Amino acid sequence: MDKSMRISFVVDQTPQQAFSAINNVRGWWTGDIEGGTEKLGDEFTYRVPDIHYSKFRITELSPSSRVAWLVLDSQLTFAENKEEWTGTTVTFDVAEQDGRTLVTFTHEGLVPDFECYDRCESAWGGYINGNLKTLIGQQAQAWPAR
Repeated sequence: MDKSMRISFVVDQTPQQAFSAINNVRGWWTGDIEGGTEKLGDEFTYRVPDIHYSKFRITELSPSSRVAWLVLDSQLTFAENKEEWTGTTVTFDVAEQDGRTLVTFTHEGLVPDFECYDRCESAWGGYINGNLKTLIGQQAQAWPAR
């Protein structure tokens, strides 16, 4: 069984609205982000000084349904293996479900055996269930009703 980190939630907004918010990385993920975050092949970095650095490449992009970011490089100052994220993949799957939208975040390869797992699970949980979910609702206000 895959033990990769996974978080799901359901919102009232459309898959298009959820997908738009996910790709607005600067709108929900705090820290310094440099580079493009919206097109296939875009590369961007995420940095929180003295704590976390990651470089990502968008390797999959299916509008309104899936985006995947391959971690090309990472430095986690709080873990003995500072490159635990390198080679892992962050995915967001978006699907309509009974007139609502299911968003599933997965950090493929980030498993409980990793030293950073508990700390990363807590951080991702706040970003995904908090900031991202809130942004999806806020961005939806600018869209016409279903």
